[in-house]
Amino acid sequence: MSSQDKNSLEYRFKNAIVVVSILIPVAVAILFNIKLKDFGIKVEPFSFLPPIYATINGITALLLIFGVTAIKNGNRARHQKLMTYAIACSVAFLVMYVAYHLTADSTKFGDSNHDGILSDAEKLAVGSMRLVYFFILISHILLSIIIIPLVLFTYVRALAERFDRHKKLAKITFPIWLYVAITGVVVYLMISPYYAN
Repeated sequence: MSSQDKNSLEYRFKNAIVVVSILIPVAVAILFNIKLKDFGIKVEPFSFLPPIYATINGITALLLIFGVTAIKNGNRARHQKLMTYAIACSVAFLVMYVAYHLTADSTKFGDSNHDGILSDAEKLAVGSMRLVYFFILISHILLSIIIIPLVLFTYVRALAERFDRHKKLAKITFPIWLYVAITGVVVYLMISPYYAN
């Protein structure tokens, strides 16, 4: 490795990106299984958050599309702003997602009577849509874990002005990030009829 590579922003941030990329999914998984009420903290469920964070996912998708369009049109400054906003939206989504799940029980797809139990009749009523829902949900979750280091490395390469390496990684990052953002909206639209009021 050359001394230039060792002094690059990417090299300096490599370990931090790896740590953050591991810590975020682990922290979310732990927090997902913790409820504030289990600690005697009485908080009304933040039931207003899912449509907000679904909208933020939609905004993220638009920012990504506009950001790629900007760079294809040669507008680097606009591209950088839009991609920074996309990262900020993704962070806002994550905070709201965790806050919601700290205060509310998980919703089961197909639970039309909102009792937290999925009966055979409810399973039958939704049929194969459960498989579609779980395919989208699981692919969304797995790719949302994979996208963390991809976004961070892509962003750091741009900040370091290593645009050749940035562009190469961005070609992988963009479609995955866009899929995660769009499926975040789709998952919300599919599960929203089963949220308890």
